[in-house]
Amino acid sequence: MNKINRLGQWILGFLLFFIVSFYLYSPLLEGKKLMGSDQLQFRAMEHERITYSEKEGKEIYWTNAVFGGMPTYLLGAHYPSDVPGMALKPVGLFPKPVNYLFLYFVGFLLLMYALRVEPLKALAGALAFTLSTYLIIILQVGHFSKAGAIAFFPWIIAGILFIVERKKYPLGFFVLLSGMALEIHAKHYQMTYYLLLAVLILGGIYLWEAYKNKRLQEFGNEILLMLGAVIIGVGLNLTSISAVKEYISQSIRGERFLSISPDGKPVSKKEGLDKEYITEYSYGIAETFNLFIPGFTGGSNREKLDENSALYKAVASKAGRATAKRFVENVSLYWGDQPIVMAPAYIGAVVLFLALLGFILYRGRLKKWILITSILVLLLSWGKNLPWLTDFFIAFVPMYNKFRVVASIQVILEFLMPLMAVLGLVAFFDEKIDEKQKEKALKISAGVLGGIALFFALLGPSLFDFTSMQDGLYEQYGLLDALIEDRKSLLRSDAFRSLLFVLSTTGILWLVLKNKMQKLYALGVIVLLIILDLGGVAKRYIREDDFMTERQIKSFFQPTQVDKEIMKDTTYFRVINFARNPLTDGMTSYFHKNLGGYHAAKPRRIQDIFDFHLTDSIHPGILDMYNVKYMIFKTEKGLQYTNNPGALGNAWFVKKVKKVPSQDEEITALDKTDLKNTVVISDKTEKIGDTYQVDSLAYIKLISYHPEKLEYISENSHNGFAVFSENYYPYGWKAYIDGKPAEIFRVNYALRGLKIPAGKHKIMMKFEPEVISTGEKITWFFIGLLVL
Repeated sequence: MNKINRLGQWILGFLLFFIVSFYLYSPLLEGKKLMGSDQLQFRAMEHERITYSEKEGKEIYWTNAVFGGMPTYLLGAHYPSDVPGMALKPVGLFPKPVNYLFLYFVGFLLLMYALRVEPLKALAGALAFTLSTYLIIILQVGHFSKAGAIAFFPWIIAGILFIVERKKYPLGFFVLLSGMALEIHAKHYQMTYYLLLAVLILGGIYLWEAYKNKRLQEFGNEILLMLGAVIIGVGLNLTSISAVKEYISQSIRGERFLSISPDGKPVSKKEGLDKEYITEYSYGIAETFNLFIPGFTGGSNREKLDENSALYKAVASKAGRATAKRFVENVSLYWGDQPIVMAPAYIGAVVLFLALLGFILYRGRLKKWILITSILVLLLSWGKNLPWLTDFFIAFVPMYNKFRVVASIQVILEFLMPLMAVLGLVAFFDEKIDEKQKEKALKISAGVLGGIALFFALLGPSLFDFTSMQDGLYEQYGLLDALIEDRKSLLRSDAFRSLLFVLSTTGILWLVLKNKMQKLYALGVIVLLIILDLGGVAKRYIREDDFMTERQIKSFFQPTQVDKEIMKDTTYFRVINFARNPLTDGMTSYFHKNLGGYHAAKPRRIQDIFDFHLTDSIHPGILDMYNVKYMIFKTEKGLQYTNNPGALGNAWFVKKVKKVPSQDEEITALDKTDLKNTVVISDKTEKIGDTYQVDSLAYIKLISYHPEKLEYISENSHNGFAVFSENYYPYGWKAYIDGKPAEIFRVNYALRGLKIPAGKHKIMMKFEPEVISTGEKITWFFIGLLVL
């Protein structure tokens, strides 16, 4: 009978999960799809790859539609023998993003099984993790790889617990291997890196306890077992890892090629990102209260207000109700330290209350790990607001400087607090713990969190100025005071909201403690409180206008009149769109070979080209050498375009070679050089001469285009040197002249050059990445190990 009851709880739990999921994402039931801005950009940038892949029935690993040309390793490319990808296919039966919520939910339940947690407590934790506001909002904006990586955090911890805590070695090995394989498959290495930091802290705690208990040999064997699982899990993704690692070395995440900045000042020539870029999104110290009070710093830059808001009334008095209604549809209430916030990283008043209860009552080893790790990641999330710690990690902790948006390390808190909340429930319902201890813990938890909520509800509006760097527009129209009043109102109302959930949870547990309510019913109510608390905040930020019909989605990819005019030119050329910021413009890539693009790991050389020659001012010669034939810009009449008559074409012969001592001189010389006749090179090679003859009838032209294969014909009565308007990439690209291999030189800092002998020739440049073929062979070795 007990087993039947437990089964019923699981069935009801899953049913509840699906009800909540489809309530939150109700537009999915109307046949709409979630389509955030990042998804639209990504779809545009991978359009060329998909078009050729579907046409040829094989994957394409290079595209010329983004940043003048880059590998597709981080633009949706698939790899052969993708075992983790095949394992995830059944989850794709659920509509996106419910499929990711399902991964969150099931993963956390697996962790609960590893901890032997009873159904309702496990369901409470799984729903707390699944509905955490940050985990919801990353789906809303289309950060699916990040969500995929977070979803497998519980698998990895569960595998470790099965091995170290429960001594279930075969099960733990398989769970850890699977979790690691799926974690790496998500390809969001920043999230994986943060989990690694947490796992190292857990490992340190286990190591210390093994030393104290004189079981180092046993723990050593368990470490070897876990390493084996991790190695095989990573090995199943080796093709992807190798390809991405290769690309990262040439991206802004890799080593700098220059030792100067655009203004000529020296910079340290090291790997990784600039400190300012890394810490641009740093969580404010006061903003930390968002974890407990969702609207503490205004919520987001995209809040929807009603007719009772001060801002609505202010606009209505100036411009009428119709204008006011439209105006308050999208208001920047956020006033924290970060440039843009789509939602607060709200963990939940109920969850934090139960977690605090757990820190007081729970006696297991995991408490120490959760406490230490939570404090560290919270301090690291403050970034530039806690410079001594951030600077230390950037300078001395391996790979930390390769990742930006330091505030996102709070994903570890989003994972650990629901886990600690479950442990709090486990401890509270543990009959071995004295009731007086429970009563004291309940009073402390209610006093601390209830006191914080009440303090900010009553005094919060008088403690801050509630202004933001982005308030200029509101101030210009005399609306800032009204906006501030709405910010104060949100803090006050959400503080009272959190207080209500704290008191409600306290009341339920108090009734259990005094034998006024059965434990089963109490747990059911707590599950509902978690859903109401977190689901209520999540629903604020799941906006219906982010869901589109297929027809609406297609409308984003309809050519404008400017696009249509440019597309009449059927030759191969590039476009730059100054109507947008070219370095955050992926949409232009749908119809054109875009010199710009949108990516967190841009090619290093194109970023440098923009920084030195296309950001503060536009140097026409740079656009010419990239064969930018058309420029799009915005005027009072709307989108317009202009032809660039100076575009140098797909390739051209040069007469002179300007040799400079370093890449610093190479990039700075570009705007002072006649790039039509002169090539700039800093590679110390004797293979390239100083001058070349180009007869009046000499030519080189593209005769066949494919993203991975470019064919040219050339004629010159003298030995010549040609520059190609293609991005130089040291891995995979091979050149052939009349079928014989030829060396590709890096020239003009970012382009390809080729020595071409006198006469008529057929030239081919082909992308044949060895990293794919080599990685595939090694992956099969690990597949064999997995089978064994």
